[in-house]
Amino acid sequence: MPSCPDPGFLDEALAFAEGLANASGAILRENLHTRRGFATKEDDSPVTDIDKHIEETLRTLIRHRYPGHGILGEEFDGKDLDAEYVWVLDPIDGTKAFITGIPIYGTLIALARRGTPILGIIDHPVTNDRWVGAQGRASTFNGKPIRARQCGALADALLSCSNPEPFGPGERAAFEVLRTSTKWCVYGSSCYAYGCVASGSIDIAIDCGRHREVDYCALVPVIEGAGGVITDWEGRPLTIHSGNRLVAAGNPERHAEALRILAAA
Repeated sequence: MPSCPDPGFLDEALAFAEGLANASGAILRENLHTRRGFATKEDDSPVTDIDKHIEETLRTLIRHRYPGHGILGEEFDGKDLDAEYVWVLDPIDGTKAFITGIPIYGTLIALARRGTPILGIIDHPVTNDRWVGAQGRASTFNGKPIRARQCGALADALLSCSNPEPFGPGERAAFEVLRTSTKWCVYGSSCYAYGCVASGSIDIAIDCGRHREVDYCALVPVIEGAGGVITDWEGRPLTIHSGNRLVAAGNPERHAEALRILAAA
């Protein structure tokens, strides 16, 4: 893990990131009951004008405050991705839920230093829930410190998967082995489930397929700051250059066990 940034800068960046989350949350609440038309992107995922409006708003705020920082977002081309600091934005994680009016969607905001996420926010403005994590600090949920659950046995673990549809055949088979090794699985919660890993109500979360850097960079500091572990399926740390497979667990032993099952399957 790279050395921690100056604490004063981290305090400043955290306050700024929470301001970004406030800005995105205000837009989402303003459009809570509007009819949501959408377009379909090349990867078959949907996008709305609200996704684009939020990302444009956050990009403008970042450019004014930190003109030397890079920006990696869901809806527009990356900017200065070789900079020391890069902001990583997913304006609406759970766009399908947003379109259909199911209130399990939020905004993901992360700051990476030399590719490694050092700050992350999972913000759900409709439910008024916010997880905040920063390198070397305890994560919080709605301003209060949290700790992931230390599940004692895989057979007792509660599993989450946002959507198994994008899994390839081999990945789906590996997921099924893991799923049947746990108590039961909940689906469709997107980034909210990873916040629940940090809070201790879900033990393991796994995803694959369409997930990319904007979907998971914010999760890393939140889960690690709560005592959990999040990596790719091979156990490698997640950076802005990682692939599209991730697995998180509140208990490092359960995480290692999940990795062994995925590798063997």
